[in-house]
Amino acid sequence: MNPLQKITGKRWFGLAETSRKTRIVAGGTAALALCAFGATAVAPIAPDASDMPVKSVAQDLQLPNLADQIAALQQGQQQFIHEERIRPGDSLGAVFNRLGIADQQAQAFVRNDKVARSILSLKTGKRIQAETDENGQLLSLHATIADKDEFKTVTVTRKGDKFVSNAAPAQLERRVEMHSRNITSSLYAATDDTSDGSQIPDSIVNQIIEMFSTSIDFRGDLKRGDRFNVVYETYWLDGEMVRTGRILAGEFVNRGVAYQSVWYEDPISHQGGYYSLDGKALKKAFLKSPVAFNRISSGFSMRMHPVLGVWKKHEGVDFAAPLGTPIKASGDGVVDFVGTQNGYGNVVVLKHWSNYSTAYGHMSRFAGGLRRGQKVAQGDVIGYVGATGWATGPHLHYEFRIGGHATDPMALKNLQQQPLTPGEMNRFKMAAAEMSHRFSLLSPAGNAMAAR
Repeated sequence: MNPLQKITGKRWFGLAETSRKTRIVAGGTAALALCAFGATAVAPIAPDASDMPVKSVAQDLQLPNLADQIAALQQGQQQFIHEERIRPGDSLGAVFNRLGIADQQAQAFVRNDKVARSILSLKTGKRIQAETDENGQLLSLHATIADKDEFKTVTVTRKGDKFVSNAAPAQLERRVEMHSRNITSSLYAATDDTSDGSQIPDSIVNQIIEMFSTSIDFRGDLKRGDRFNVVYETYWLDGEMVRTGRILAGEFVNRGVAYQSVWYEDPISHQGGYYSLDGKALKKAFLKSPVAFNRISSGFSMRMHPVLGVWKKHEGVDFAAPLGTPIKASGDGVVDFVGTQNGYGNVVVLKHWSNYSTAYGHMSRFAGGLRRGQKVAQGDVIGYVGATGWATGPHLHYEFRIGGHATDPMALKNLQQQPLTPGEMNRFKMAAAEMSHRFSLLSPAGNAMAAR
């Protein structure tokens, strides 16, 4: 009998006279002990690492040839990119030195080429970038030049032993800015306020005045406590704002009455204009006068014709103006005719929405590139005042036609812009909802919520 049997035998003998429950528990304990002993007996013992056999392997590894790598690098042309900013009093030679350019041929090209020499007009602080080889020979040169409100990127590139230049429109970054101001003294004082970190540009102020001038007299109606919100475009280049764009939405609260305006350009028809939040056009359909004039020399009435010498109905309005005064399209439309017609002389006829059309006669010349079928917007220059055709002096003969019949343009009242179609109205409502949300963020309550 093994020791385990002796132990268990004694245990069972000692328990023989105990209760049945006690015997069952004791039996289970003995069985578990037997299993644990068996498991311990069969578990393998891990070998000691110091007893493991060790095998040494020796192998020669071929290292890369450093000389071959250097030779390969030397065969390829090394290129370096440098960027500098123009400093006060800089000369082209000084700029080239800082850019690492040692290339007299490149300097001569920049000085003499019609496109490339515009680089010489770069203002202090503007960037210029060059790419050179290891000898300082110029490979390419890039700079962005401002010409009034236009920006172009001028590039000079080496082609073999020569250089070529190119100018292309610069890629500006468009941003949308939102500002809110309270009137304490004047509109311009409010827009000059920089408490929110930036000043509202004068070009935007002028648009605000133009946008709401039909509802608000900015010379006498403003009072302390009025406020306005404005959302507008700005365009940036190299981290600097270079110009402002269009007001996208505006809200002006004057004497407790709120006026709103939203710019909307339909993505399908590409027609754009300012509308109230309910989709009503704010712009009048036609200008009262398409030209800055001194006086009306002849109205829409019967008159003695100055050339024919007969009593004849004058089916337009004559605006006396100096020779060469710009003539503007009185409304959005399409050029239906541009050319010469009998007594009209040089004349342009525009076809507008519905059955409206306008005619502009006696022009000295047409706007450059004007052609039949071309779209024009209200205010676009289409020609210049002259005295061609049956005219005795420089003036514009302006006709307004409804269904082909002449109508007195001075008698038209509150003729609104073409209304939005149902499809345009649905698209407008989505755009208006976004701007309405922006207005709510700019309101005093919205600013308080944002500050929490």
